[in-house]
Amino acid sequence: MLVYPEIDPVALRIGELEFHWYGIAYFVGFALAYFIGRYRARQPIYPVEEGHMEDLVFYVAIGLVVGARLGYVFFYNIDKFLADPMWLFAMSEGGMSFHGGFLGGFLAMYIYSKRINIHIFKLMDFSAPLVPLGIGCVRLTNFIGQDLWGRETTMPWGMVFPADPQQLVRHPSQLYEAVLEGFLLFIILFIYSKKPRPTLLLSGLFLALYGIFRFTVEFFRQPDAHIGIDAFGWMTRGQILTAPMIVVGLALIMWAYKRQDHRE
Repeated sequence: MLVYPEIDPVALRIGELEFHWYGIAYFVGFALAYFIGRYRARQPIYPVEEGHMEDLVFYVAIGLVVGARLGYVFFYNIDKFLADPMWLFAMSEGGMSFHGGFLGGFLAMYIYSKRINIHIFKLMDFSAPLVPLGIGCVRLTNFIGQDLWGRETTMPWGMVFPADPQQLVRHPSQLYEAVLEGFLLFIILFIYSKKPRPTLLLSGLFLALYGIFRFTVEFFRQPDAHIGIDAFGWMTRGQILTAPMIVVGLALIMWAYKRQDHRE
């Protein structure tokens, strides 16, 4: 068993002002997307210009944060919202959903694509490698904040989270997600995007790989206490929301190659 390295969830205190790791992770994720995007925009195979990155990141940041909160409320806590609609704005209590953030970010990207007159499919392919590092950063802060921990395990890298009332040895599933959904997914997409690819191939690859990684890690991640196992005696809410991403991603990959073969 590994010893959990207790880290203060507040990264910096200046008087009564507190800077939490969670907020810093979002800032770092958007900053990395901005700088990697500017680097990619210099390559002639992409329609996006360096000057587009400021507004692109701004639009997506707004859509992602709003969508992530709405997704958490409506995908995971609809009963609590119906009982107290103002809870939607209780951001200090935490609660963000990747799937809601993904939908909100996509909507913002669609709006921005119309503004700069770039087809949404091409903007999606350009943006796909910009997303994973931000996901990885947020998953690391889930580990620091001791939320979204894993199921009980006997593996030697299991650990006891001090905030766990049961004090069980658990999978550090936040780190599994950080490595797979964040850093490994970024490496694959970044390397694969260095050459021209059929339209929507990178977008499909992002959806399929993220979906596969998330679906797999859900077997090691503790289900939400107020939801538990959601379907078939083994399927979690996260897996139900993620399965369509895998299907759509694989369909986009096949469509991209089929469209390329048809053109050739």
